[in-house]
Amino acid sequence: MPLLAEDWQLSKDRLAETERRMTAVLGELGLTALATSITGLSPAGAAAILAETGDPGRFATARAVARHAGLAPREKLSGAFTGRTRLTGQGRPGLRLAAWRAVWGAQRASPVYRARYQHLTSRNQNKLTPTQAQAIIAAAILRQLHAVITTGQPWDPATAAHGTRRQSRQLAA
Repeated sequence: MPLLAEDWQLSKDRLAETERRMTAVLGELGLTALATSITGLSPAGAAAILAETGDPGRFATARAVARHAGLAPREKLSGAFTGRTRLTGQGRPGLRLAAWRAVWGAQRASPVYRARYQHLTSRNQNKLTPTQAQAIIAAAILRQLHAVITTGQPWDPATAAHGTRRQSRQLAA
């Protein structure tokens, strides 16, 4: 049965109200400026990710958040056989979806994510499909959001482009 115009408007109104409440909670927690310091991550996108993860501080590492979402790679090994590396797919599907949605805005708005996507999909060796590259960027957004929230430091595009802060310091030395 098709949606009527009134039902469609009611759905849009509910969505807008839900997004307003989510971003209000993000603001009450004082996390809006930190979370949206990640170029291209909207307040609603950050709120959706944080709603699915809960307190990022409960994760020991940023990689644990990616594993929690099912965005961690796993290689199939058995004796001398080495299979393809794939995402585990375990974890919270809602968190994976929220991270996946965040990729679209971040990839368009952030030169860092745009360059990363371009590199992953155009390199000569181990070229990734667009979907694989977007999954890597989704995991990066989760790791970087964890770092931003737990350290209280805004996102640094230079750090994101070159890896961890420790690696960035080593490059500068």
